[in-house]
Amino acid sequence: MNASVRLSVSSLRAHKRRFAGTFLAVFLGVAFLAGTLVMGDTLRAGFDTMFGRATSGTDAVIRSADAITTPGESEGVRRPVATDLVQTVERVPGVAAAAPGIQGAGQLVGANGDPIGGQGPPTLAGNWIADPELNVYQLAEGRAPATSGEVVIDRGTAKRGDLTIGDTTTLRTPDPVEVTIVGLATFGGEDGMAQVTFTGMTQADAEKYLTARPGEAATIQVRAGPGVSQQELVDRLTPVLPEGVEAITGQQSAEENTEMISSQFLTVFTLFLLVFSGVALLVATFSIHNTFAIVVAQRTRENALLRALGASRRQVAASTLVEATAVAVTASLAGLAGGIGVAAGLQILFPAIGFPFPEGDLVVSALSMLLPLAVGIVVCLGSALLPAVRAGRTAPMAALRETAVDTSGASRVRAVTGTGLAALALGVTISGVLVSPSLWLAGTGAVLALASFVVLGPVASTTAVRVLGGPLDRMRGVTGGLARRNALRSPKRTAATASALMIGVAVVSLFTVFAASLKATMDQTVSRSFAGDIAVSTPAFGAGGSGLSPRLAGAVARLPEVDTAVGLGRGVAEVDGRGRALTVTDPLALEHTFDLGTVKGSLSGLGTDGIAVTESEADKQGLKTGDTTRLTFTDGRSETFTVRAVYGRSELAGEYVITRAAWEPHRTQDADTLIAVSFEDGVSTDTGKAAVEKVAERYGNPEVQTRDEYAQSSAGGIDMMLTLVYALLALAVLIALLGIANTLTLAIHERTRELGLLRAVGQTRSQLRAMVRWESVLVAAFGTVGGLALGGFLGWVLVKASDGASDSDFAFAVPPLQLAIVALVGLAAGALAGLRPARRAARLDVLRAIATE
Repeated sequence: MNASVRLSVSSLRAHKRRFAGTFLAVFLGVAFLAGTLVMGDTLRAGFDTMFGRATSGTDAVIRSADAITTPGESEGVRRPVATDLVQTVERVPGVAAAAPGIQGAGQLVGANGDPIGGQGPPTLAGNWIADPELNVYQLAEGRAPATSGEVVIDRGTAKRGDLTIGDTTTLRTPDPVEVTIVGLATFGGEDGMAQVTFTGMTQADAEKYLTARPGEAATIQVRAGPGVSQQELVDRLTPVLPEGVEAITGQQSAEENTEMISSQFLTVFTLFLLVFSGVALLVATFSIHNTFAIVVAQRTRENALLRALGASRRQVAASTLVEATAVAVTASLAGLAGGIGVAAGLQILFPAIGFPFPEGDLVVSALSMLLPLAVGIVVCLGSALLPAVRAGRTAPMAALRETAVDTSGASRVRAVTGTGLAALALGVTISGVLVSPSLWLAGTGAVLALASFVVLGPVASTTAVRVLGGPLDRMRGVTGGLARRNALRSPKRTAATASALMIGVAVVSLFTVFAASLKATMDQTVSRSFAGDIAVSTPAFGAGGSGLSPRLAGAVARLPEVDTAVGLGRGVAEVDGRGRALTVTDPLALEHTFDLGTVKGSLSGLGTDGIAVTESEADKQGLKTGDTTRLTFTDGRSETFTVRAVYGRSELAGEYVITRAAWEPHRTQDADTLIAVSFEDGVSTDTGKAAVEKVAERYGNPEVQTRDEYAQSSAGGIDMMLTLVYALLALAVLIALLGIANTLTLAIHERTRELGLLRAVGQTRSQLRAMVRWESVLVAAFGTVGGLALGGFLGWVLVKASDGASDSDFAFAVPPLQLAIVALVGLAAGALAGLRPARRAARLDVLRAIATE
């Protein structure tokens, strides 16, 4: 074994360049994985610290005991508690201070007239709590609000909105409120709570603008006196609280907030990044395996001589694995350092684009270091295992024969196996997306499809390279023909090299097709359901923004240019014990402005005790017109509603519809999410839009859009997601390019004598460089075409699986322009990967190359 180690070390020293690409592939994959884990740990620790600070002076939180949670949301809506409960609480022994906590949506308008935030983190407003220990914000400049219209805002919001003390601006609640800034606050010594905006008002203003009626608060915050623990305080408070109201410790409140963020955002986001880490490592696996396979094949004579001199199979295989271990350990250790750098870069980048990355130092845990290290080593060793076994099987007589690298081509067994896998993948996929919709079956089919592409790669590479390289003979003459023959001489190598790029291109194509399908679905939804001319809307994604004033729709409806204007508000209630979202609107105007499909019953007669339900939801609940159902609202009251209408479509109208009159007694902070406007006959879109914009200015100046603009903005989050996906997948493509470059470099070393002979018979340096570059382009073209085909298929699977798993109708769309750009990038990447190997080939000394053994 010691001899194997010495041999491996001497080989690594002599051929450092052979493993440069492998080192970089492992390094990048481990760095991305480590960076993802470090960033996840940092985010969790940051939110833990942030919520810990938020409740550091609060020993108990009094709130409603029950919450109504709608599908898809982890945080429920609780009914308010009475503010006069503070007086009762203050009389409890051990209570040092208590204050109501009123909180709602409130979005400030900056000095330039644009709203601050709203595309992601919450935009909050609430009462300014006088007790500095109960208040999560600390007054840094100015003073607390004392009279109506005065506010304190966090310093981060002031900087982003270019606002200072003494400035007057607008606060959307959603009704616009003119406010004067009298103070600036910090959060735990920082300018704000991540990217969250906060506006502190007087209690009277908070009750007026953020609650349905005076005397209500979201919570009551309590501070304990000296020597009273949080749990002891809760035990003392519980007996004096009314039915339906509970007390929890401040620590429990912080843990619940952290858990909400973790389950709703952090877990999904970290999983999202880990998927791309997996893609990068999978691409790296192909590149690493290919490198070791070529190196072992090039060492056939050397390994055979070792066997002839007495080395055992185990020793020869061990020497290859020792080399792989050395590369794996050094590259993985370097990757850990790179991962910390990746996390540090993301910590700086994300706040710049509005991502809620809390302030604080990076958190580097043992798991976030050990796991990537182990994965990097296992991936590298696993990729080198088969080549190492192959090296150990080298016969001693091979030392007497001329060697060639991978002349076996595509085997019949491989063709049969690959075809069988492809047929199985197609059958499982069709069953999972068309016969009996199942995400698990669709996913299994997608994995089998990927496996079939990999297995069939060498079989397909010969035909594909002949077809793709056909024009080269005419375009580049002898140089093009030589490039095509070089790519054809080793189908397995060509396929393995192209597979890394194929996977990267496939994932890019998958998300491109899926994003285009989501946009087409949104266009289809708006075209089919939205019968209005223009829309006034809130941000399409994120928790920010304050919504639209419920009075805006009425003001717009009174314009002479407008025929109908209907606002869609949102409420929540338990329908027969299950939390459901309610659409609060004028049902008659809704029917005129939205295509609801076939309506059974009448929307005009809902009144204060009627409800309209979609056909799909009615079928689930076993309801029909004339039936009754029990609704329990967030204020704790229950009422019986009669189903007076069942309608067909729900994309924009929601599953349940009630009138504003029915919602009014139970409402919290009232807001619309969308206002749809239809113009009178003869009114042009430009004229009507201008008239609506003038009215909208008086209500906080929300965005007024045409139907096409509304559909496009609704899909705005898709473009942001796609940009992030492309940025993350750039790493996988980079690793694939390193694999192509490394393979070509090794191939040039292998063909040194051949290249010298070509130069000797008249091939110029430029022709030699062109030959190598075109060989690289052909390999990249094969990977790109295969990736486009696989990605398009997987995109179709994902769209159909999503369609089968939801009530919405998904549209499948293939974006030709974007996919053409992906194809061009893949070809350009191949040309780029061939530059360095081509330059190296052109620098070969002719006589030395001819004399090379």
